[in-house]
Formats: sequence, structure tokens, C-alpha cells
Amino acid sequence: MEKIFEQVKFSQDGLIPAVVQDAESGKVLMTAYMNRESLKKTLETGTTWFFSRSRGCLWHKGETSGHTQRVTGLYLDCDGDSLLVQVEQKGVACHTGELSCYYREITDQGVMPETGSLPPFASAAFLQELFQVIEERSQESAASSYTRQLLEAPREKVLRKISEESTEVLLACMSAEDKALIKWEVADLLYHLLVLVKKENLTFYDIIAELQKRRKRVATSGKSDL
Repeated sequence: MEKIFEQVKFSQDGLIPAVVQDAESGKVLMTAYMNRESLKKTLETGTTWFFSRSRGCLWHKGETSGHTQRVTGLYLDCDGDSLLVQVEQKGVACHTGELSCYYREITDQGVMPETGSLPPFASAAFLQELFQVIEERSQESAASSYTRQLLEAPREKVLRKISEESTEVLLACMSAEDKALIKWEVADLLYHLLVLVKKENLTFYDIIAELQKRRKRVATSGKSDL
């Protein structure tokens, strides 16, 4: 462990900022500080420990709330003076009850009213956001949306929609010059596939985990499953 500390550049007061990121969604959850001892405890226990500048002592994230963070990855930046901590968050990260501490957006109009949907998903993770919307629709009391209607419909209706959308993707691709139509039809197919995932009581992360397992087998065996 001493070799690790040789590369970590703590500030004059013995601290290093640690940005905590949700390993599944990619959202930034919080920023805190670690000293040598809290970093050591984090490495030893696999859960996050920080140093409180206001209280002047170590604190174990989730010790009183139960909202612990299991570390899945710990990274040192190029200058060695900040950390990125990827975690599996149990419950929420913010003491206010929000998932992330960064739930107030600053615009040219000032600090916007609080909203639990922030920070937003990155564009590359939009399918995660879309699945979250589908999950929210499943909790609605009335069939007030197309998504809710599909979720309440017999399973066969969703399967037929996927069959129809798949065919439309194929037909759009046969007209190779019409890229706009291909984008439209692929988007329709992806949406209906996510509805099916929810209808089958699976989650977006179940599908991602399956793809990750296949990718890991490639890395270890050198043989491609993808």
C-alpha cells in the first residue's frame, strides 16, 4: 500500500478530493475529501471512507443512514491530486434524500429550483434514462400514456409490436439512402425492446450485465462472444 501512497499527492493539509460516481448510471453522486487514513480504510474495506473538514475526523459513508457505497473502481488522475471513485450506491448519496448532491442546475437565470432528476444522464446513457421513464410510467394509476397501455396489454401485443418494428427496420435499411428513416425505425425498435424488458420484470442493468459478461469472456479467453 505504501507504493500507492507514493503516487498520491495529498494537499498541504493532507487531503485529496474524491469525486464519487455511480458505477451503473455514470452520474456524479458527490465530492468529498480523503486523507491517508480514509483512503487506506477505503482500500481495505471496499466501502467509502472520507475525512470531514468541518468535524476534523473520519466518517464512513452510510454508517448512520445505511446508504453505503461499495467501491467497484478507484482511479487516480494524471497529476495524482484527485481521485475518481466508482461505487454501487445503496439508497441515496445526498443527506437531503436526493440520489446525487448535484441536483441544482445553474443557468443564466440563477440557481434553478431543486429537482431530483439532476444531474442528467449523458447522451451515451440516454437508453438508461428512457428505461427510467418506462419504469415511472409503470407506476401510474391510469393508462394515460402509450407506454402504460403497452405495459398493461397482453404480452403478445408487445411481441407483435417488436416483430412489426423489426420488419420496418429491415425495410428502411433496404433503402440505404434514407438515413433519416433508418434512424426513426431503429429508435422505435429500441423503445419497444425496452418496454418488453420491463414487461418481463427485468431491468436495463440486467441486459447490460449480460453484455458485460460476454465482453469479459472475450478479455479472458481471447475468443469473441460478441
